[in-house]
Amino acid sequence: MIKRIGVLALQGAFKEHVAIVRQAGARAIEVRLPEELEGLDGLIIPGGESTSIRKLMVSYDLTSKVKKLAQQGLPIMGTCAGMILLARKVDGLNTQPTGIMDIEIRRNAFGRQVDSFETELVIPLIGNPPYRGIFIRAPKIERTGNNVEVLATLSDNTAVAARENNLLVFSFHPELTTDYRLHDYFLSIVDSAQ
Repeated sequence: MIKRIGVLALQGAFKEHVAIVRQAGARAIEVRLPEELEGLDGLIIPGGESTSIRKLMVSYDLTSKVKKLAQQGLPIMGTCAGMILLARKVDGLNTQPTGIMDIEIRRNAFGRQVDSFETELVIPLIGNPPYRGIFIRAPKIERTGNNVEVLATLSDNTAVAARENNLLVFSFHPELTTDYRLHDYFLSIVDSAQ
């Protein structure tokens, strides 16, 4: 059976995720309205501008539905801004649209747009070769809860990828590479959840 993967398509790099999901043989559903969340096997919240996406999620009444689906076990992957939107706590923000993952985040942790960088990441769950992480105004994980597994760190031990049960997050942009191993890993989580 073909998996139905939703990609939140309010703002940001959603088209890149859609293309990768389709290339993997799954059906990509662009999600803009609550009813488009029905019947999904997984959801991706892309990188982009977290404040804009947060406001649009609230405006389109997506917040409570995404939170409920996550609590019911729907696999959700968040990249960059998507990680911010899933975090329980973010520096400088009093509220989060979902707050469902037990992590604390610092936005723009590495500086402004001009401070963006790429680096090789050792991510044991996908093996060799190292993964080329693209960090653009990226957040970092400052604290993780007891059930959160850190999947990748920078050389200074800064956590940049994590998983908590059905939730998977990255500080960087796997959708901007031609290395699809992390999307494949997410799809394996989707397979395991069914």
